[in-house]
Amino acid sequence: MIKKGYSIETLFSVLPVYFFILIGLIVKKIFKEKIDEKSYVILSFYFLQPILIFWGLTKAPIDYGFIMSPVIYFYAIFTVLFILIIISKKIFSDSKDRTIFLAVSLVGNTGNIGVPLGIALFGEQSVPYTSIINIANMFFIYIFSVYFFAKEQFSLKEAITTIFKLPGLWVAAFAICINYNSIELSKEITRVLEMGAYAAMVLQLIIFGVYLSEVKVRTMNWKLSFSISTVKHIILPIVGIYFVILSDLNVYVSSILVMQLMVPLAVNNVNLAALYSCKPYDVTASVLISTLKFTLLLYFYLELIKYFIGEY
Repeated sequence: MIKKGYSIETLFSVLPVYFFILIGLIVKKIFKEKIDEKSYVILSFYFLQPILIFWGLTKAPIDYGFIMSPVIYFYAIFTVLFILIIISKKIFSDSKDRTIFLAVSLVGNTGNIGVPLGIALFGEQSVPYTSIINIANMFFIYIFSVYFFAKEQFSLKEAITTIFKLPGLWVAAFAICINYNSIELSKEITRVLEMGAYAAMVLQLIIFGVYLSEVKVRTMNWKLSFSISTVKHIILPIVGIYFVILSDLNVYVSSILVMQLMVPLAVNNVNLAALYSCKPYDVTASVLISTLKFTLLLYFYLELIKYFIGEY
């Protein structure tokens, strides 16, 4: 259940995340050109992120209890994505702004914020559910977000080819096979994977801080940032609550699922924007606005969950 005194616990679960963002910001401010953020992005995207994916997909057994939460998560995501595809050309004239709007708006920070927040609010038994939803989010990133970013530079055929070259996709498929066949990993391998997974999360946050240090408030793309945050923090949660109410999920899993739909934009959005040279600083600004908005709305979100989903 949502535990008493959750406001303080929630605060302490989120604050450590901002510490690593602050490190990235300070390091870039001090060392400036000596910090090559693109190298960090490549290291994260092609090496540490696949380790994080493999670790997440082999952490808990895949069974029916974990299947429905990512399925409903996808229902909500793709319903909103369909709406965004229709309205994006009416909102943005710039093609890169449209690309960012479609690729970024629905990708939440289900790992770095969603997992610790789930523990603070729902206890450690929430980890399997937050983890499987995080994996679903990663699939969306690696397939659809990558496609939207890649098609800006490549043809449809080349964009699809680019997706299949991503190591994260193949690592995910391999991890699912390992898990499905109940192949147990040794403690030594699991420990190494866990080290890589946590390194990936820390590096993502540092990268966000590095890009954040270069954001100029006066030159921020406010229209793009607020359009994205409106989708992420208003439209997506409403659609998610609708699908959850229609489902037969119990109150506990439903609450975790809705919470994961409400978390702010993922730092991984910055990685992709930098990798495909698609206005990474505008994406960083959007992630910043989303994070601030989430912090302000957190108490309201929890009350919303209790009102529509119920207490347990």
